[in-house]
Amino acid sequence: MGIGLRPGTPGATILAALREILGDQGIALLATLDTRAAEPGPRAAAERLGVPLRAYTAAELAAVAVPNPGRHPSVAEAAALLAGTGPLVLPKTPYGGTVTVAVAH
Repeated sequence: MGIGLRPGTPGATILAALREILGDQGIALLATLDTRAAEPGPRAAAERLGVPLRAYTAAELAAVAVPNPGRHPSVAEAAALLAGTGPLVLPKTPYGGTVTVAVAH
């Protein structure tokens, strides 16, 4: 699962986004931009879920062709595609203006 988020987003907000968007679906890992992965929020969310947190550089994410490009480089979709083994099963879905979630196989 790829997550894009604003700087300083707390782990509780990330977890709330995942619950609202995914319900009770299982999560195998979280993936995001390396600078966000270094923040406490994503680390806390991954720890709480008991899953790895995978980090990608901006250049790695920018090199991924995403199905729903926006004004800014896609973090959620690109991270999901890099971390997954197949296509997106959930395109980027925003939550509260702070978190965006995308899921790939």
